[in-house]
Parts: sequence; C-alpha cells; structure tokens
Amino acid sequence: MCEQRSHTVTPPKLLVLLDEGVPAEVGNVFRRHGHEVIPFKEALTLGSADELVCAAAEANNALLVAYDNDMKQYVRRQGRGLDRFKRLHLLKFNCPEPMAAKRLEEAMSLIENEWAVAQQTTARRVYVEINVHDIRTFR
Repeated sequence: MCEQRSHTVTPPKLLVLLDEGVPAEVGNVFRRHGHEVIPFKEALTLGSADELVCAAAEANNALLVAYDNDMKQYVRRQGRGLDRFKRLHLLKFNCPEPMAAKRLEEAMSLIENEWAVAQQTTARRVYVEINVHDIRTFR
C-alpha cells in the first residue's frame, strides 16, 4: 500500500518596493500574502528620480511595483549593451488604479512563481505587466 503525502509548496517571500503613486491597497495585497512591503515614503523622498528608485529596488533585491510608464525603459535596456539595471525586478501596472488590487490578487501566484524562478539564477529577473485584459511575463 502506498502512503499518500501532501506536498504543500510555500511561496517565496518577496520584498516589494512601491513606487510613488502606487495605491496603498496594492501593498496591502502583498502583505496579506505574507510579503514584505516598503512604502515609497519610507525609502525615498517624494519626486525622486526614476533612476534613484530603480537603484534602490535593485540594491535591495526588491520587486519594484510601478505605474510609471518610464520604468519599463530601464528593464528593456538589457540586451542592448546597456546593463545599468540588469537585476531590476519590475511589476508594471497598465490598468486603472481602482482595478490594481483585484488584478494583483489574480496575478499573485504568477508573480510568486516568477520570483521563485528568478531567485534560482543571477541571470534571471522578474518583469510582469498587469493590464486590463491580460497579465504578461517577460523572460
């Protein structure tokens, strides 16, 4: 007789840096899932340059959560000879702010999986975009 064992996988704990303008409820969703959240005002001063925000996230191996369309330019630069933020993890929202928390709940298992994969090698990072009708990951 074969003994059945349940294999429960504990999702990895994320460290998340919220960019300026990200709704507080987004941070609350991460906290409810057991992740550590750094609100923007606790890490940086209002109006900080995007490059400083990216540097802070990268230096702390944190997932940067942003609404700012300019942030994705720092992730996309990899592979074009520009490696300034080659370890920047980014979760980019492209949906209306009132939808953000609900869309994040729907994407959480994907984000946690992407984080787990990225932690296995230094050459991998998380880049996920949450849109109104789709959620995309870029590897």
